[in-house]
Amino acid sequence: MSTGSIAQATRSTGQRNRGGGVSGAIRAEWVKLWSVRSPYVCLTAGVVVTAIFTFYYGSIARINDQPLQPVGNASAASLLLVQFTCAVLAMLTVTGEYATGSVRASLLWVPVRQRVQLAKTVVAAAVTFAAGALFGVLGIAVAWVPFRGHATFQLASTVGQVTAMGVYCALIAATAVGVSFLLRASAGALTVLFILIAAVPSVLTGLGGDMLLAVNDVMPQTAGMHLMRAGADAPYTWPVALLIVLSWTVAAYLAGSLRLRSRDA
Repeated sequence: MSTGSIAQATRSTGQRNRGGGVSGAIRAEWVKLWSVRSPYVCLTAGVVVTAIFTFYYGSIARINDQPLQPVGNASAASLLLVQFTCAVLAMLTVTGEYATGSVRASLLWVPVRQRVQLAKTVVAAAVTFAAGALFGVLGIAVAWVPFRGHATFQLASTVGQVTAMGVYCALIAATAVGVSFLLRASAGALTVLFILIAAVPSVLTGLGGDMLLAVNDVMPQTAGMHLMRAGADAPYTWPVALLIVLSWTVAAYLAGSLRLRSRDA
C-alpha cells in the first residue's frame, strides 16, 4: 500500500471515529433518553405534583397563621415527593435497557464500560438539574398566592434555593443511576431508593432519640432538605449538607461501577 493510500485510510478512520469517546456516548444517551415516553411522563408528573403540593403548602401556612418564611420553602418541601420523579427518570435509563436487552447494544457501541455509566449519569443529572430548578420556580409562583403575606421573597435567597433544588435533584438522579447499575431491575432499584431516601428517615424521626436523629441528619433526604430550605434551623451549614448528599451519590456510583466491571450485561 502506498504512503498516499495509508494517509487516506487514516483520515477516513479518523472521520468515522469522530464524535466517539465520552462526548459521543453522552450524545447517544441524550438521544436515547428523549426517544422514549418515560422522561416526558416523569417530568409532567413532577410539574403536576409540584403545583398541587405548593398550593396546598401555602394555603396551610396561611390557615394556620404560621410565621413568615421564605416562599421557596414550599418548593423545597414539595421535593419530598417530586424527587422520585427524578429518581425514576434516571433509573429507567439503566433498568429499561437491562429489561429489553438493549444494554448489550449500548455496551457494544461503547466498549469502555465506564463511559456508559458516566454518560448516563451526566445526561440524567443535567436533565434533572434543569427540572429541579423548573420545579422550584413553578412552586414559588404557585405558592405565592395562597401564602397571602405569610411568605417573604428575597431575590438572592430565592435564586440560591432554586439552584440548590436543581443540584439536589441532579444528585438524586446520579444516585439512582448508580443503584440501577448495581441492581439492574426496576423493582429492586426503586425499592432500595425509596428505603434509602424516604423510609429510613421517616423511621428514624418517628422513633426519635438523639442517636437516631443524629443518624437521620446524615441521610441524603435530610441533608438535602437542609441544603434547600432557607431560614430553618440546621445542625450544619449548607456546604456540609451538600457534601453529605454528594457522598451518598459517589458511594452509589462506585457500587454500580464495580458491578458493571464484574458483569456488564
